[in-house]
Amino acid sequence: MIELRRTFLKGGVSAALLTPLLGTGLLVPTSVLAADWNKSAFTARNVSDALKAYGSSNAAESRDITINAPEIAENGAKVEVEITSNIANTRSLAIFADKNPMPMCSSLDFSGPVLPYVRAQLKLSETTRIRAVAKTSDGRSYVAFREIKVTLGGCGG
Repeated sequence: MIELRRTFLKGGVSAALLTPLLGTGLLVPTSVLAADWNKSAFTARNVSDALKAYGSSNAAESRDITINAPEIAENGAKVEVEITSNIANTRSLAIFADKNPMPMCSSLDFSGPVLPYVRAQLKLSETTRIRAVAKTSDGRSYVAFREIKVTLGGCGG
């Protein structure tokens, strides 16, 4: 209990000393930590334009991408999907919902030798086919599909 109190007091004192520096602008980040985002892919209004902007318009279908998602989603505002890519050298995974107003739902980049796994909560406007697109380090793209029936739309429907 005493250890916790000491840790709390040390943190409070540090925060109190750094607050004036933040207010004066003396503590500013030297580099931006967020990655660039593909605005044209995320704001595309149909799936073909989104795939073209993402650079995967000619993706080959693959069984090495698994999509675990409910067959029927009672509420489209929160549909949980899990995607795993067993394709060697996968560097990014993207999720598209064909009938959403903006089809590209997410894009995640990976570095190093990893087994890409994504667990995401999507907002689906209506019954739609989702597609997971995996890009490899050599520039190839692979895609897998899954149909999800939505009983109550999550995008205002």
